Amino acid sequence: MKLKDHDLQQINRDYLAGLAPDKLVEVSLKLLEDLKEARDSLNQTAQNSSRPSGSFAPWEGGAVASSPAAMEVAEPEPAEEAPPRHKKHPPLTDGPAGAGEPPEAKKPGKQKGAPGHGRKVELAVTDIKLHRAEVCAACGNKLGAEEPFEARLGLYVLDVELGTPGLQVSHVKHLYGASVCSCGHRSCTEPGRCEPEPGWRVELTEWHLVGPMLVSLLVCLSLRQRLSRPRIQEFLQDWLGISLSVGVINQCITEGGRAAEPVEAQLIAEIQQAELLHADETGWKEHGRLVWLWVLVAPGVTLFLIGQRSWDVIADVLDGFAGWLMSDGYLSYRQYARRLRCLAHLIRKARGLAESVEQEAQQFGEKTLAYLVLFIEAIYRARAGPGSRPKEELAEPLAELKAWCQQHRDSPHSKTRQLAREFLNDWEAIWTVLDYPDLPLTNNIAERALRHWVIARKISYGTRTPQGSRALTLLASVIETCRQRQISPWPYLAEVIAARRKGNPAPPLPAAVS
Repeated sequence: MKLKDHDLQQINRDYLAGLAPDKLVEVSLKLLEDLKEARDSLNQTAQNSSRPSGSFAPWEGGAVASSPAAMEVAEPEPAEEAPPRHKKHPPLTDGPAGAGEPPEAKKPGKQKGAPGHGRKVELAVTDIKLHRAEVCAACGNKLGAEEPFEARLGLYVLDVELGTPGLQVSHVKHLYGASVCSCGHRSCTEPGRCEPEPGWRVELTEWHLVGPMLVSLLVCLSLRQRLSRPRIQEFLQDWLGISLSVGVINQCITEGGRAAEPVEAQLIAEIQQAELLHADETGWKEHGRLVWLWVLVAPGVTLFLIGQRSWDVIADVLDGFAGWLMSDGYLSYRQYARRLRCLAHLIRKARGLAESVEQEAQQFGEKTLAYLVLFIEAIYRARAGPGSRPKEELAEPLAELKAWCQQHRDSPHSKTRQLAREFLNDWEAIWTVLDYPDLPLTNNIAERALRHWVIARKISYGTRTPQGSRALTLLASVIETCRQRQISPWPYLAEVIAARRKGNPAPPLPAAVS
């Protein structure tokens, strides 16, 4: 850059108007050169620079594909129409009729005569578990272990147990069959199964190679440790001697999300009873489509949702909520009356203007920042000494700040204009904290809740299907809520999966550790 920040701060209309023509041209050329350099920097993409693709925000994904460089590729001229040919066969040649025609397309799936591939389970059986009927289905008599049992079907289940020390791998053979009652009736048992539920294509059944605790481990490796499916597969094989396909791993993670779905109702009920709720949202990708990941955080509860950036996504959750809602300046939050504004966002914006090279923006930012510091100091004093009323004590500075924002609400500088209007539009929400000094000043709780998942988004590029998005938010809600309550989420998640596979209700969330 030819001109530095302190140079630009001195250049304005009056300065340019007072220059001689030759000097004006010289200054203009320097400005033009700097402008071109800045424009080139702004137009950098992963395709024309060393900037990594992960540095783009989700909503900027289309900018790479639609960059001018990508548009310069000339379209090929249309070729003469040729007869259709099979992609797996060479071009047709002259010869007897039918000699060069390709065979019929193969049917999908395993072909007749092709070698098959079975499930690779080489672990020794560690236990055999008989599933007997507890009562006779006909007469209602209780059936004990002494009653004759006829095994009719069985399945092998791989699972892990939290041993001392470390994980213990189990390979259990489960036998289901008929127990013979004294009345002569045979009462049969079979693996449990959850009935189909709307929105889910994955089954929830005990007829599964992977046990509940192993599913919980897969969820931990994927969502908490941010490992890809192939890396999870590698870990299981190298450290536990368990061989699972990538498809089975993905199915198990989605199954865990479906199992946790009933827990969401408990989370929503507790949020609606809370006195304070933090809300935030960030961009998310669903198979390249931009959606938004929302988070709602109350004491002891965290709820994630994926949908559009619309109030409708959280409207049902907040329908029965009557407490304070802490949020940023997103317009949709203004539909809620008892709202608080994050002062950290306003401080950052004011500091950015104070560091601007535009003189008007710099003055507005510095003065606004000084007012914010004054008000925050008063709030901390009120917290330390009960009985003070900071809003009454700061009535004059508040009026001055409001007049200052009114003065700049139509500023030609866009950032200055936007911040001035943001103060005026959210005035009551911003300064409610002066009436209630014990309320929070920032939305850091919600932002910290999103941080882990923002990193996961950069690694995984989001989810691929609505079902995958739904599973992710349900599992994330359970994991973060358990962490808030200082309990391990993994045994509880395994308990939920085991109950739901039997077709039973999900157990309630454990209470917080006191």
